[in-house]
Amino acid sequence: MNRKIQFVKLFVNDNDHSREIASLVSEKLSRAGFEISSDHYDLAIAIGGDGSFLRMVKENDFDSNIYYVGINAGTLGFLQEVTLDNLDQFILVLQENSFMATDIGIQETKISTGEGEYFFYSLNEIVIRDLSLNTCHFDVLVEGSLLEHYVGDGMLIATSSGSTAYNLSFGGSIVFDDFHSLQLTPIAPLNSKVYRSLRNSVIIPENKLVVLLPKKGKNQLLITVDGENHSFDSVEKVETVVNKKKIRSLRFSSQFVDKVHDKFLS
Repeated sequence: MNRKIQFVKLFVNDNDHSREIASLVSEKLSRAGFEISSDHYDLAIAIGGDGSFLRMVKENDFDSNIYYVGINAGTLGFLQEVTLDNLDQFILVLQENSFMATDIGIQETKISTGEGEYFFYSLNEIVIRDLSLNTCHFDVLVEGSLLEHYVGDGMLIATSSGSTAYNLSFGGSIVFDDFHSLQLTPIAPLNSKVYRSLRNSVIIPENKLVVLLPKKGKNQLLITVDGENHSFDSVEKVETVVNKKKIRSLRFSSQFVDKVHDKFLS
């Protein structure tokens, strides 16, 4: 049973087009009996492109107790479920409390260094590279078992939701976002008589811990979390998993396969 939505907060991209759409959305929601709030709200709406959706979720600290949805005012807008063409229908669905919601698995990452431990949530991915952009050397373990001794430019570890984002640029697979998986996609892996690394992505089910152990002397890392760069010295290990943390996203537009076709092929 869906929770009744009454209070809504808008998260708007900083451009004229998004602000114009936000004004229209605010007016239509108010006419339909919803209250626009900046403090306590049941639904968070991102107006812009996929970046606005990422920022919205982060600003809410990945709160699992509210609903999230996006209205596309950008270009690709893969995460954005609603368009201006179906805005009225979307608001009607909210009024009738007949919307669909699905859980999206959130990536939880812990970085252990000589100075301490650092924790991050991510919706799409983390990317691990050498701080000076030299060749990376690290062991990759899944649930304590060695997968590979990786050597290459870096490793992208994406959620199912993030499989259609940066992951695609490196030849990763598209994964239905109602799976709560991680995908290890190598970035320019080395394969020679000396080094042997997997060239293809590996998809890991939820609850299975992935650990990267940097080689000594190669443990100054640049780790990008949903597009934000963080530099670390003396990294001992990187642990990442999709486990219990989820957010609730409204589903309104086409089926996933239709969306893939529409956004990438048509």
